[in-house]
Amino acid sequence: MVKMGIFKRLKTITKADINGYLDGLENPVAMLNEYSREMEQEIIKAQRALSRQMFVENKQAALILETKALVEKRTRQAKLAIEQDEESIAKLAVQEKLSHEKQLSLYEQQYEAIKEQTEVLKEKLNEFQQTYSELQHKKILLASRANVAQSIQQIQKVSGSLQADNILRGVARTEDRILLMEAEVQAGNQFSNPLVRYEAMYANEEELNKELEKLKNEKESVV
Repeated sequence: MVKMGIFKRLKTITKADINGYLDGLENPVAMLNEYSREMEQEIIKAQRALSRQMFVENKQAALILETKALVEKRTRQAKLAIEQDEESIAKLAVQEKLSHEKQLSLYEQQYEAIKEQTEVLKEKLNEFQQTYSELQHKKILLASRANVAQSIQQIQKVSGSLQADNILRGVARTEDRILLMEAEVQAGNQFSNPLVRYEAMYANEEELNKELEKLKNEKESVV
């Protein structure tokens, strides 16, 4: 049971790591960073290859100089032997001279091929470095664009989830309810003491006498 639990835990952790890695690859900024790391690794490989190539080129150049020196040495020895009428020694020196010259010719051909390969590696390294530089500038721009796009997406998600219309309709219903409550209060106040209001509709004795007196006066003035 303990082993089963450990294996299940490891499986869960591994799955989480894989999902995290996949999520990271789906992230544009993370992808750009990954491309940058890959380009950096390619540049390092190219630099190492160029370093080894330049070492071989320098070693070949040193071998050429060494062989040239041997050719010159055997030439001097052959001339000296001829001057001293030592023909056998002169032949031996000439034989070695010719052998070194053939080697020198081969070394020089190899050297030219090595130099061409060196130039190819230099050009490739320059291309990598230029591409890396362009990638860095582009990464900054694309990362900025990605951030803007992500911000807009978040705003759109928030905007889509807002219930402004429902809230406004709820506020309108609440306002209508309050208005109704206020109207009910006003109606209740108006009819809370109907007897008082009913009595107020009729004039009292003093008002009645005044009005009668006023009408009599108007009649007498007419006569």
